[in-house]
Amino acid sequence: MSRLDVIRRGSLLRRVICGCFFLASGFLQAQQPYSGTDINALYAQEEFRVGVQAYNRFSFNEAVLSFERALSFSPGKPLILDWLGRAYYRSGLEETALRQWRSAVAGYTPSSGEVLLLNSRIETVRNRRSLLPIVEDGVRYVESGRYPGRSDGMIYYQHPTAVLPVEDGSAWIVAYGSNELVRVDVNGVIRQRQRGPLNGFDRPYDLVRGNDGRMFLSEYRGGRVSVLNRNGDWQYYIGSKGREDGKFVGPQNLAVDEAGYLYVVDYGNRRISKFDPDGAFILSFGVKSPGFQGFLSPTGIAAKDGRVYAADGAAKQIYMFDGNGAYLGVLVKEGLAGPESLKFLSDGRLLVADTNRIMAIDVNSAVIRELGVAGNAGVRIVSAEIDRNGNIVAANFQGHEVSVMTRFTDMASGLFVQIDRVVSERFPLVTVEISVEDRLRRPIVGLDSGNFLLSEKGRAVLEQNFLGAGYRSETADIAVLMERSERTAALQEDLVRAMRDIVDNFSGSVVSLVSAGEQPVKERIANGVSAAARGNAASYTPRWRFDLALRLAATDLLAGEKKRAVLFVGAGDLGELAFEQYSLAELGAYLANNGIVFHAVIVGGQAADEKIRYLCGQTGGEVMPLYRPSGIGRAVKSIASRPNGSYILSYRSQLPTDFGRAYLPVEAEVYLMERSGRDSTGYYPPLE
Repeated sequence: MSRLDVIRRGSLLRRVICGCFFLASGFLQAQQPYSGTDINALYAQEEFRVGVQAYNRFSFNEAVLSFERALSFSPGKPLILDWLGRAYYRSGLEETALRQWRSAVAGYTPSSGEVLLLNSRIETVRNRRSLLPIVEDGVRYVESGRYPGRSDGMIYYQHPTAVLPVEDGSAWIVAYGSNELVRVDVNGVIRQRQRGPLNGFDRPYDLVRGNDGRMFLSEYRGGRVSVLNRNGDWQYYIGSKGREDGKFVGPQNLAVDEAGYLYVVDYGNRRISKFDPDGAFILSFGVKSPGFQGFLSPTGIAAKDGRVYAADGAAKQIYMFDGNGAYLGVLVKEGLAGPESLKFLSDGRLLVADTNRIMAIDVNSAVIRELGVAGNAGVRIVSAEIDRNGNIVAANFQGHEVSVMTRFTDMASGLFVQIDRVVSERFPLVTVEISVEDRLRRPIVGLDSGNFLLSEKGRAVLEQNFLGAGYRSETADIAVLMERSERTAALQEDLVRAMRDIVDNFSGSVVSLVSAGEQPVKERIANGVSAAARGNAASYTPRWRFDLALRLAATDLLAGEKKRAVLFVGAGDLGELAFEQYSLAELGAYLANNGIVFHAVIVGGQAADEKIRYLCGQTGGEVMPLYRPSGIGRAVKSIASRPNGSYILSYRSQLPTDFGRAYLPVEAEVYLMERSGRDSTGYYPPLE
């Protein structure tokens, strides 16, 4: 041992002895990460405490060092290994975290609760390292719950015909039979009803959201489309009963394209009518014409990328048109029993409600895959959509209910629950921050107090309170990362333009602007946005370091808002030294495991390389050319509205603290219909 190590060890020993001299042998109990009263146990105790406190301050590198030192004094202690794995995981070093957790499993009693919990965490993290969050995973969907319209003789709503998911996890249900809109939360509790203007809705059928947040509601018997604000309040009508242009006989399914144009399936007139975003009639199409036999029974409709897809329930086919109504041919000729609603999935495929089946159709190859079956052959699913938690919500017209369908694998693996942080400064009042995700790292939104159960040593805590949820927040933090390469040195005006567009469209806080030079530095935004975006001319170098700058920018966001993002402004190529210290996978994991979205604003006209696209894909971000027609404003504004699975709860602890030196456990269980998940951790109260 070196002289420096002896000095450090002696200093640490003096601190431990001064603070813990009267430590009784009964204090070091089984739930502690160490045992015995020898000098190494005291060292382990102090280092472990420091590590836990550093972790709860988001100082993950410091926590790793402290836990490593604790293990040097108490090798193989499973609780220390568990915490070391947590610190590595939050640092983005997932493979190293998995090794620590496997070692912890070996140290616990087989089949114990700790082993079951750790094995579940290991399996989830290991599997999702090779999976992408899309419907393409090949698994089937099974019913995991329902939002009943009737129960115990009570009628809540009748004959649902459509479901429109909301960002907060709730969903609008169009109740055709009871002439209303009903908004239910993820637990099926009715939170809101809308019955329209004074004369009410008249057999509402389908509901879609426009690009500006307004909603369009077709009224089958009313022969019109109601325009509602984002809260469901009625504004005005589009169209009326009739057979002339712009009028309807039994309007049913609706669609809105990227430009905001509204398409209405006019069932009685066997045609589709197109309106501009303000409701002005443009044209109708789909009647019998040369090359097209005309609709027999038009049902579902979807519009994207200049094409309109329309289903015919009687012909059991799906047809294609261009945006001007020109017939383009048949997408699907066979394989469907009675297609109704059509909705686009995030991967570009069509989600189709087909009698009691839910189908996915590739619009390029016309390949059909059955995702799941709701109920029996007598069930009629008239509409299906993906909600904000990745479930299929399907309107069962005959069953007076909405079926919730979840991936079979998600049902088996449950929810991925993590206690991210414990704040105990006001002990016995304790605050816990919990993140809830599915196995593919997608946040679970819409939970409330009834979905959580906190406990201490298996006993429910006192005074559990639900303090807040990330999905409810309307604010966000961002950090801007500026590339300082030789290429961007010639694109400084583009950097300034990008920064101004970001500031003009973002309503939250710009936490920092990091210059990615050879040694990343933070610019002073207070000196002016333009000056900060340009940076120091001397910082532009071919040796610029993307990895170090991204870590610095991301770390600035950890202690702030739960909705957060890094906006990288660069020329599309990350350079030769991009991953000298941290690999691409480690950077992606660091962002994803701390809930940070990565967006890339590309200047100079070059395409973004695959590494940039990887980071965007892993975190849910977007690649945005600065001068694309739609600009970058929409994506910047959307940061504050992204789904977020963070929750904050508090409780009053009943555990003895031994004057602040006891390691106190806390467990969290989360329930959502037929799915559940749990996590267990601990903390130190303040010293007395």
